[in-house]
Amino acid sequence: MTPNDYLDAHQPRFLQELLAFLAIPSVSANPAHRPDMARAADWVVARLTAAGAENARVVATEGHPVVMADWLHAGADRPTVLIYGHFDVQPPEPLDLWTTPPFAPDLRDGRVYARGASDDKGGMLIPILALEAHLATTGTLPVNVKFFFEGEEEIGSPSIPDCVRAHAEALAADMIFSADGLQWAPDQPQILEALKGILKLEIVLRGPRADQHSGLHGGGITNPAMALAQLLASMKAPDGRITIAGFYDAVIDLAPEDRAAIARIPYDETAYLAETGAPAAVGEPGYSTRERLWARPTLDVNGLTSGWQGDGSMTVLPAMARAKITCRLVAAQRPETVAQAIRDHVRAHTPAGVTAEVTISKGGSDPLLLPAGHAAAAEAAAVLTEVYGRAPYRTRVGGSIPILSTFRDVLGLQAVVLGFSHDDENLHAPNEFLRLDCFRRGQSVYARLFERLGGTVRR
Repeated sequence: MTPNDYLDAHQPRFLQELLAFLAIPSVSANPAHRPDMARAADWVVARLTAAGAENARVVATEGHPVVMADWLHAGADRPTVLIYGHFDVQPPEPLDLWTTPPFAPDLRDGRVYARGASDDKGGMLIPILALEAHLATTGTLPVNVKFFFEGEEEIGSPSIPDCVRAHAEALAADMIFSADGLQWAPDQPQILEALKGILKLEIVLRGPRADQHSGLHGGGITNPAMALAQLLASMKAPDGRITIAGFYDAVIDLAPEDRAAIARIPYDETAYLAETGAPAAVGEPGYSTRERLWARPTLDVNGLTSGWQGDGSMTVLPAMARAKITCRLVAAQRPETVAQAIRDHVRAHTPAGVTAEVTISKGGSDPLLLPAGHAAAAEAAAVLTEVYGRAPYRTRVGGSIPILSTFRDVLGLQAVVLGFSHDDENLHAPNEFLRLDCFRRGQSVYARLFERLGGTVRR
């Protein structure tokens, strides 16, 4: 029996195990679910051990736990592969928009519906099953394998850099593959060549000591809500270009060949607008919509709070206004540098009559850009071509996986994103689902990847 035959024969069991995994409400953002986070970590340890991995263990962090394991008997002349994924999930709210409860996995039309099905419990289980298939059929693996599964990805991995640094020797490898990621379409693979970094911050403007009567004091003192609107407007021109001094200084401009590669990827702007429900595509001038989404930095307001929020009218001049902001960064921007540029801008543009405070949130990350000729990406592309019967697109994405920049900085390796979710699977939204045929195909890819990498000799 080959590893692929084994995978075919054991799909019913694998599916039941995935359902049990999805039933654990491992919501990292909600402190009430800390026991569930621990339960999910224990589940992963047990599943790795059952698959044949060794030294599977829970590693404590200042936040949620990490799971590590390995199998290192292929020999010193064989590559060591580090597999990454995460077992935490997004909050499921709003619950009333789910067809079935988010933590009661439901099978419908060749899909499993549950929070975390696509992002990333299905994805991180895939390489574990590939490892099991090899060990069960051949008694060995063609490569040395290490696993690092975290419980904080959905909150920006704030405790993970320290954990990686503390365990750098145990995590040392020749290449890294992230099981958290996307393919282009169910019948079309992709290799992600770039991910954006992220900076998260909050701006708070304060005026009077408490909310004031707008009839008595309006026009006499500064309204923090209006001041915040003016400050935010000063950060971006009407045409979409960010006006913060120094914001673009470190951006690596798209070379003509980069723009040509992006233009070769199929794109339908009408379909994109229909998908988002937006009336028009707008943004930084001089770039296509796809270029802005994939390869240009952004600054977005994610939330605004000030004054009376209830029904009806309450005629107050609010004492405070706050905005939550994220910036998606591209190579070679650094979050700390952009954060300082924003602080300087706030200091220079805050209207008179209010004070401003800028707080940088934990969980920022650098952008990633695979270097040309990246060997592990080439091997993954070859396997995807074999399994899908067509070459992968070379793409970029506007999202972030914070730990990958930590791997680069601490372990000296650029990770290859090799996941099997799809961007229409309601990641982070109600009715998240995973296609079961893609779950199965991913297992074949990882099993074949181990075989292909085993044919290389570590230098």
